Amino acid sequence: MKKTIVLASIAMTMLACNHQNPLLTAPANEYGVPEFSQIQLKDYKPAFEAAIKEYADEIDAIVNNEEAPTFQNTVAALDRSGLLLERCEGVFFNVLETDGNDEMNALAEEIQGMVTEVSDNVMLNDALFARIKAVYEGREAAGLTGEQLRLTEETYRAFVQNGAELAPEQKERLKEINQELAALSLKFGQNVVAETNACQRFVTDKAELEGLPESALAAAAEEAEAAGHRGEWLFTPKRTSFTPVLQYCTNRAFRKTLLMDYTTRGNHDNENDNKSVINQTMRLRTEKAHLFGFECAADYILQDAMAHDGKTAYDFLYTVWEPSLAAAKREAAALQELLDADIKAGKVVVNEPEDAKLQPWDWWFYAEQLRASKYAVNEEELKPYFELKNVRQGAFNLANRLYGISITPIDGIPVYNKDCETFKVTDENGELLGIFITDYFPRATKRPGAWMNNVISQYIDDNGVNHRPVIVNVGNFNKPTADQPALLSMDDVETLFHEFGHALHGFLSQCTYKTLSGTSVPRDFVELPSQVNENWCYAPEVMKTYAFHYATGEVIPDSLIEKINAASKFNQGFVETELLSASILDLDYHLLTEVDTIDVNAFEAASMAKMQMIPEIITRYRSTFYNHIFTTGYEAGYYSYTWSAVLDADAFHAFVETGDIFDKETAMRFRNEVLSKGNTADAAVLYNNFRGKPANPDYLLERKGLK
Repeated sequence: MKKTIVLASIAMTMLACNHQNPLLTAPANEYGVPEFSQIQLKDYKPAFEAAIKEYADEIDAIVNNEEAPTFQNTVAALDRSGLLLERCEGVFFNVLETDGNDEMNALAEEIQGMVTEVSDNVMLNDALFARIKAVYEGREAAGLTGEQLRLTEETYRAFVQNGAELAPEQKERLKEINQELAALSLKFGQNVVAETNACQRFVTDKAELEGLPESALAAAAEEAEAAGHRGEWLFTPKRTSFTPVLQYCTNRAFRKTLLMDYTTRGNHDNENDNKSVINQTMRLRTEKAHLFGFECAADYILQDAMAHDGKTAYDFLYTVWEPSLAAAKREAAALQELLDADIKAGKVVVNEPEDAKLQPWDWWFYAEQLRASKYAVNEEELKPYFELKNVRQGAFNLANRLYGISITPIDGIPVYNKDCETFKVTDENGELLGIFITDYFPRATKRPGAWMNNVISQYIDDNGVNHRPVIVNVGNFNKPTADQPALLSMDDVETLFHEFGHALHGFLSQCTYKTLSGTSVPRDFVELPSQVNENWCYAPEVMKTYAFHYATGEVIPDSLIEKINAASKFNQGFVETELLSASILDLDYHLLTEVDTIDVNAFEAASMAKMQMIPEIITRYRSTFYNHIFTTGYEAGYYSYTWSAVLDADAFHAFVETGDIFDKETAMRFRNEVLSKGNTADAAVLYNNFRGKPANPDYLLERKGLK
């Protein structure tokens, strides 16, 4: 078996100065992990300039090749090009999202423009496209392997979809649109971070926080002290900060304040307002779709997705929306009864008619009460058993049991922040699969949410060397306090398993070509590996491998596990309605056929009215902080979480059908037919190769208690 390494040597460009640019020199560590700690802000621009020059030279070499176009000298050569640029992008944009600052944000605007320009220069290169088209048209007679055929077709399709066949004047307009969209995406995300960091609520009277658990009080006190307000409590629009208030605080007015702080970010008519950014973005996306002959942005964006067009995605959402909304209405009625009881008991004062009605800032509070009374379990009772490092180890142990891989701590790996931890991932034969970095705690320099970043991708070079990935899992979980370690909610546990599922998709990739490897799959398929991994975190056999009381070491009792699983269908109307409403809102934007001026708040309200959204629930992402569709590449694609949920529920049922959720044969079939394949075949084909039949949506509805 060939020895695998992370990176082969790349052509290095040295700067004419004493400081050697770490982005342009070979990493000192044997795994090829970028030397994050040595990189200075001044290194990025020269590195990108050198990488872009190298990429341009590689493209020129392909174009100027006097030999007739072949798969190897054109399509494969293109796939092998741009390695240094991809390396620079992997480092820079990972650090920007997780540890950025004002200087880096300013630099990002310039670098994003450079990257967008070089991408357009490649995709709109007539001579290069002529060679690719020649290979594409002769592909059937060329004796290509299945993966080579797939790369040829995907490369040709990518060029066409990025403007290769447009008229010259259309190409010039496309370049302008792409530059503007890239800048707007950065601006949107920066505005959300700025709004989140700017909003701080200091509480001086502990009585205002009645009902809040001691763990949440301690965390808020530490945040306040760090901000120079010793003896006070600090709350922000970050979920780890305001969620405990929504769940437990009896102060209804404060619950409202914090929820409104969260849901109105980017909507304050100030320098961080995103409404104009949304207008410009949607005008440009719609114009771009029109350039390619599509009526709306959704149809242009989704042409290669499993759904293929906006209407198919939209119709699919409504098949789940109706049972979800019906369940949410039943849940709202039950919570209204609890509010009525509190009003009758004098716990809630009614000054206005609206005060007597259940409001969005009441939902979490009364849902937690109902959960506790109905299932005798609450989040604070569970958290002591979900210590972050134990949960992470549980996810590692599961991967070992299913796929035979091992994840072990490793020292000496460069990281970009002290909160990061590093691990070595190996297969059942001890061969390297990659390097894993976790970065789990919130900070002012990190954008909200949780995600997986591919710093370096997997591929096999012409010499047969299997280059292994460097992957980062990012989260915003509660930090340790002076009195206790980092403790997770059950939702956090699910998130950790979810993001690790994305990482597994990257680590288990065994593709020849980097364009097709790992998570480079359609958006509505990419969430399958992550979401299916969530299923195991609720299994009693798995929970007992990670749920230990942080103070006593006691394994979680069977009685608590039973309560957790009994409550798993609780509040699912709310969960699904919150999610689906955001997905429908996304498509409402991207199904627009003409965009003049959008009154963002009115548009959003009309979208909610059309779907008959109940007023007791606020959509998961309101427009002005909807990072998924305005910054991170999920535009017209947020439905994919639900689409993939159908796949993941069906895929997990394949294990259930065997009578063993750890069935080795099923696990290895999933690994070999899905996780290792990347985008080497159509997503539907990959799934059918694993399952033997299309996914059954009933399993999702059953799991959610919505059928």
